[in-house]
Amino acid sequence: MYLFPYSMLLFSLISLCAFPLPACAMPAITCHCFTERVYDASRPAAADAYFLAAVQNTFFAIVFDTDKKSIVMKKQQVCSADDLWIAHWIAAQTGKNPDTLLQSRSRGDSWKQVATALRIPPKAAGTRFMSVLNAHGPVGQLSEAVVDAIIVKEQLVGEQELADVRRVGATNQELIIAILVGAGSGQPVRRVYQTVKSGTSTWGALLTSARIDVNRLQYEMVRILKIRHI
Repeated sequence: MYLFPYSMLLFSLISLCAFPLPACAMPAITCHCFTERVYDASRPAAADAYFLAAVQNTFFAIVFDTDKKSIVMKKQQVCSADDLWIAHWIAAQTGKNPDTLLQSRSRGDSWKQVATALRIPPKAAGTRFMSVLNAHGPVGQLSEAVVDAIIVKEQLVGEQELADVRRVGATNQELIIAILVGAGSGQPVRRVYQTVKSGTSTWGALLTSARIDVNRLQYEMVRILKIRHI
């Protein structure tokens, strides 16, 4: 039987509600789909949002030894990238399932409450992470502490260079893609970041010039950055 688009949408929503949703699902529909996924020199910034998301998701999947598709699905169901970083970081230090931690978070618990209940080892979690956590800092600062701790642990960037690029405003996404481009092109991370932020170039153009194949990001990251899972 033929279904009109509206009927198809209604059927999909009913089907979705018939099954349990992941930990941080909310009663809302969002789309993290990207219509532009290929670098086009005539529109050099068109696919940058996709490149930023894809590089971060790939990095996340490698360091936490998880499936990239599950990360994308959780983001589509309104898990914030910040909460995913924090949940997987705490899980890595405590041996807990990150989905269980996200369930606690979705019930309204703060990350401070979650971590306190688990008695997270301060040394393993990192001084900066624990400092932000104990000060009830925002999730954005907590996730930055997680990403920075991973980058330092993997020796992807020196601590001073990391501090410099954070100081000029690099987000988690921008930092990770700048590290990848910098490693592939031999340029300092801060210079890569500022080249894009000044409007001189785009992420797509830099990935292309560094000959980084975005269709094989996992291979490229492991090859160039030699990163391991946490």
